[in-house]
Amino acid sequence: MSRTRALLAALVLAASVLLGAGAPASQADDPPPPSFTLPLSLDLHDGVIQKFGGTYYAYGTQYRCGFQWQVPSTWCGFGASSAPSLTGPWSTPVRLFSPADTDPWTSTTWQTECGGGSAYGCFNPRMLQRTGWGSDDGTFILWFNSPADYARNHANAYNAMGCNGPLGPCGPSAGPPHGSYVKPSLTICAANGDFGFIASATPGARPALVCTMPGSAALNIEELNTWGVGGDGTGVQGVAGLAHIESPGGWYDAAAGRYVLTYSDANCGYCTGTGTGYATAPSLYGTWTAPVNLGFGQPANGRRVFSANSCGGQPRTVSLMDGQAFQGIDLWTGSRNETAAGAIFVPLTFGTATGTPGDGGVWRPPLTLDC
Repeated sequence: MSRTRALLAALVLAASVLLGAGAPASQADDPPPPSFTLPLSLDLHDGVIQKFGGTYYAYGTQYRCGFQWQVPSTWCGFGASSAPSLTGPWSTPVRLFSPADTDPWTSTTWQTECGGGSAYGCFNPRMLQRTGWGSDDGTFILWFNSPADYARNHANAYNAMGCNGPLGPCGPSAGPPHGSYVKPSLTICAANGDFGFIASATPGARPALVCTMPGSAALNIEELNTWGVGGDGTGVQGVAGLAHIESPGGWYDAAAGRYVLTYSDANCGYCTGTGTGYATAPSLYGTWTAPVNLGFGQPANGRRVFSANSCGGQPRTVSLMDGQAFQGIDLWTGSRNETAAGAIFVPLTFGTATGTPGDGGVWRPPLTLDC
């Protein structure tokens, strides 16, 4: 090797060290963060974790007071806890509003609506902040569902409350500056089941509500309005032709350039192991697809399910924090009171599927759950 070539080689080697050659090609190549669980003492279930500012907030339905699903019993309400990191320490949960407060839409108490008066319960507390979209005023908005509304008169089961902070209080009893209540006006998501939100990848665009429809338990998606307390009629019906599923959630995967949606497949109550399925779309309100399955008498979800038992629980929704999507999973006990149920959050990384239906080869889905 000539002195010139040797010098060039040395320069290339030095540049590679300075520029990080030999390091991962992108952040997507780095290993995902580990799974984590919430302390059982929090008693937070069918919830979500959000990061507002530099603090993490966990939200969930509580059971310790004695609530039993489909049995007239005391409804415990929704709790919220905060922590400086995902591993804690988590604060003692506070109620977002009192079960004794009045439901402005029915003029009864939430205790009557969600507990002893209906036995339907109220579930799925989801907190949004109007930041970077809509009126962009930083207000916190709590959504949840009360299935009794649909059972009583086929009204949509959803509720939206203005909150005075990420730990509440929420609703009219909270008072100024943001305590309020709205019965959402919805066109595409006039539904009653479990739900979640998907943030849009378009700067300034509003989040989308993804909802479980009554009857066939199909999924619809509807864009929120400017205030984030209802829908604007834009959306998708019959996502990917799915049916008999629930507990949806999703995110935009920048590396794949696609929206990813996960859900419980099939729908069931307090199951100690049910599948987690997926669907994808190039745009939030575009065409969603899920892998089909071929054969004679084949299960429809044979290829769209990427975990058969969801770590021994039931997937709930997706929590997106620090750019990482986590699959929330309720580790149900199979009883009507789920105080003892754990909650695990497993990182989701969307990769490339291997194989296609009917190719006679190995199928590997683009998602896994590392419990």
